[in-house]
Amino acid sequence: MKVVSVEQMRELERRMAERGVPEPELMERAGLGFAREVERCVGPVKGQSVLALIGPGNNGGDGLVASRHLQAAGASVTAYLWHRRADDQRVKEARLAGVKIVNADEDHGFATLRAEAEKASVAIDALFGIGRLRPFGNDLRAALDIVRRSRHPAAVVRGQTFLTGLQRLAEEPVVFAVDVPSGVDADSGEADESTLAADVTVTFGFPKVGLFAFPARALTGGISVVDIGMPEALADDIHLDLLTGSSVAEMLPRRPLDANKGTFGRALIFAGSLHYIGAAYLAAAAAGRVGAGLVTLSSPRSLLPILASKLTETTYEPLDESEPGVAGDVSPYFVRGLVQRYHCLLLGCGLGQLAPTASFVLATLRVLQETGTVPLVLDADGLNVVSKRTDWPNLLPPRTVLTPHPGEMARLTGLPIDQVLRDRLAAARNAAQEWRSVVVLKGAHTIVAEPDGSASLSPFANPALATAGTGDVLAGAIVGLLAQGLKLENAAKCGVYLHGLAGELASAAMGDTGVIAGDLLPRLPLAIRQLRLNE
Repeated sequence: MKVVSVEQMRELERRMAERGVPEPELMERAGLGFAREVERCVGPVKGQSVLALIGPGNNGGDGLVASRHLQAAGASVTAYLWHRRADDQRVKEARLAGVKIVNADEDHGFATLRAEAEKASVAIDALFGIGRLRPFGNDLRAALDIVRRSRHPAAVVRGQTFLTGLQRLAEEPVVFAVDVPSGVDADSGEADESTLAADVTVTFGFPKVGLFAFPARALTGGISVVDIGMPEALADDIHLDLLTGSSVAEMLPRRPLDANKGTFGRALIFAGSLHYIGAAYLAAAAAGRVGAGLVTLSSPRSLLPILASKLTETTYEPLDESEPGVAGDVSPYFVRGLVQRYHCLLLGCGLGQLAPTASFVLATLRVLQETGTVPLVLDADGLNVVSKRTDWPNLLPPRTVLTPHPGEMARLTGLPIDQVLRDRLAAARNAAQEWRSVVVLKGAHTIVAEPDGSASLSPFANPALATAGTGDVLAGAIVGLLAQGLKLENAAKCGVYLHGLAGELASAAMGDTGVIAGDLLPRLPLAIRQLRLNE
């Protein structure tokens, strides 16, 4: 699914007009789709009170159309007009449909707003959409505060970002935002401090990029996309996608009945050190859990008895040590002979950064540059080692996936970390193009950026994944998918999605607090199974 900027959405609307679908028709489709989404999420609205906050622009028009349809479905709807003329055509149509119209300019002391907010089971935020934002005035802040106090604390409905397949929302007062929560910048994700947090944001045509940035994402609740008849092909020239279960399911490797372990490839993992034994375990286990036929773990020799007690299915190649638990300056001949027996390599999880290990990392990169045949996932200490060299991009083999978190990204790019966080999408895209590699910038809504400038967003933002070792699981999942023959970018996309979905399954079973990286491992095959069942 394409993800669009404000300018791109305006262009898509223009293209629709050229095809004979003018703005008023799009508004009708949007309003009807919104009303249906409200009913899908809360159940039948007959007899329920609905308060719609209606602004002066097209967003308010969408809200009025939705109000009309909800009224027709049996709800008792009050449209509270904020700087919108009472003789507006959409207002007239809503009034004729039975919607109660209240003009904020005539509501002294917000007495009517307060009364309507207290009795409403559903509130609709249709004040401001994706147009130019203006600072909220004191009166608007006061009005929003009245509505806010009448609601329960906004529940973040996370799911798979989309509400499809989720249970209906709890029978509590619920806030729905039209397209974007009012006050949210649909491009940057910045938000006015008085923005009314939504339980559900119903966006139209295509999701807006700002909805997946913070602080906006914390204000959107669940995100649902309503089809307003814009063909996907109309957005073919837009190169930002949201990963969806159906798109990932199509990329997953097939599992033929006559398969053997060789069918699903061989993955080699250089990982682990005295202080980070678990990183090697998590990465190797994840590679197996996503279906790699054979996983070989190459770690410092003295660690292997510990690892073998946890990983009984994995094979091992011991690394010579400079001291116990620290990979030494391993011979390039050893690396070359070993690497050529495998379909892909993961380098870096928990290796450490001591000088002998750094020499080993650099020697491995030189071998991969010379051979040029084995795809590489470079993670964690692999990234930290190379970032200390100014010429490090020249060390990258031709087929590389880099998986930095924001701190590692800052070290690799030389940018301040706050700049990386301010525009993660730009940071990832620029890096992928400059380094001619696939870049996976981890975090809430992980980004997969490709050298051609295209990028994909994970739909998942889950605090349960904010714990040590989950990055090792992700790196292992990506290399396990590479072993099965996926292209670099597809292995990264599938790994990111499966990792996020496994996190959702874990937090659904255990809650957001206390999920650890190992909890993701048995849920990776469950995530794959869920996607295949939904194909």
